[in-house]
Amino acid sequence: MHLIITIELCLLFSCCLWEVETRKVFSTLSVTNGGRWGTWGKQELCPKGYIEGFSLKLPETSGGPIDDTGVIGIRGHCSDGSLVTSSVGEGGTWSRPLFCRFGNLDRFTLRVSEPQGRLGDDTAVNNIKFACPDNSVLEGDGPAWGKYGEWSKPCLKYEMCGIQTRVEDPIGLHVLDRTELNDVKFFCCE
Repeated sequence: MHLIITIELCLLFSCCLWEVETRKVFSTLSVTNGGRWGTWGKQELCPKGYIEGFSLKLPETSGGPIDDTGVIGIRGHCSDGSLVTSSVGEGGTWSRPLFCRFGNLDRFTLRVSEPQGRLGDDTAVNNIKFACPDNSVLEGDGPAWGKYGEWSKPCLKYEMCGIQTRVEDPIGLHVLDRTELNDVKFFCCE
C-alpha cells in the first residue's frame, strides 16, 4: 500500500514539473568597481526568455543632511513578461523601464562612489548603463555621484538571462549611513 502511494505522489509531482524549464548558466558578467558592503542575494533567472530591459529602484528624495542613498535595487524585464530582482533595499520607487530597440541587453557598467571614510556619506552604486546589440547605450536615472568603471564582457553567443545583487542590510553598524545596492552580476543562458 505504501509503495502505491509513493508512486502516485512521485507521478503527481513529476506532472507538475513538466512545464518548468531548467536554465543552464554558461557565464557570469561582472565588473570590478562594485561596493564592498552587504550580502549577495539569491540568483534569479528569467523562467524562459532573456533580459531585454531594466528599471532602477531609486530614493524618492535625497537622504537629507545625514544620509544620501544611491540605487536601492535593479530589476530585469524578461522577454517572457516576468521580472527578476534578487535582493532589493528598503523604500524608494521603481523608475520607468528602459529597453533596447533591437535585441536584449548585452553588457553593463556601474557608476560607483568610492568609500568616503569614517565620517563620510557612502552611497556605493549610483547608476548603471547597458549596451545594446546595435551599440546604443541605455542609462538609468540614478544620481550622478561617483564614476563609471569598465564595461563587463558581453554574453557572446548566449543571452543575459538572470541577475544577482549585493545589498547592504539596513540593520547593523551602517544604520545611519546605508548604501543599499553595492554590486550586481548578470548571468548568460542559452
